Amino acid sequence: SELFGHVKGAFTDARIDRAGKIEAADKGTLFLDEIGNLSYVLQAKLLNALQSRHVTRVGSNEPVPVDIRLICATNHNLFEDVEKGLFREDLLYRINTIQIEVPALRNRKEDIPELASFFLHRLAGKYHKKEATLSREAIAKMQEYAWPGNVRELEHTIEKALILSDNAVIEPSDLFLRPHEEKTNGSAPVTLDEMERTLIERAIRHHDNNLSAIAKELGISRPTLYSKIKKYGL
Repeated sequence: SELFGHVKGAFTDARIDRAGKIEAADKGTLFLDEIGNLSYVLQAKLLNALQSRHVTRVGSNEPVPVDIRLICATNHNLFEDVEKGLFREDLLYRINTIQIEVPALRNRKEDIPELASFFLHRLAGKYHKKEATLSREAIAKMQEYAWPGNVRELEHTIEKALILSDNAVIEPSDLFLRPHEEKTNGSAPVTLDEMERTLIERAIRHHDNNLSAIAKELGISRPTLYSKIKKYGL
């Protein structure tokens, strides 16, 4: 229902009518990231919406007119996905009006400092580290790295550094970067559980065991916080 919306009572948690992303973008632009991951069923519904210029909310039979400009992104080769039966050919030709290929991050390393700075400033407040900065050495290290995961990996790396570093200035050692071909060597990469445990530990210290304040900072409920404290033995 995220794309197409739903009406009250359409399913268990549908307590109110809600417009979907397509309807909300009426008279504007809708960006769909990783369109290649859409299920075949959703591909058919999207194609119908684009052709008819109407959407029908889940649980309703009433079509709602929409007029949108659609921008899609994918890291798939959709033409190959069509050959494999993973993506609808008719939808591909419907959305493939103008194609822009964005080079891999490793091929535009001059963009890395600006992108890293953008992610740092966007995420620093979330972890109460608004004074955090990147050292020149850290930026140079990032520009040497191959970034197999492209921009998403860069964002994750900055967030991980903010969580795990106790320093105001993020250094190369805080980035936990390794050459892609050497991932099996040296110490094991930091897991999501380890990152989460570290984040909770810091929140506990910051709020002196005030569980309500800790839960609010982490954006989770108290019961969820209790279960995570028990899980990590904190």
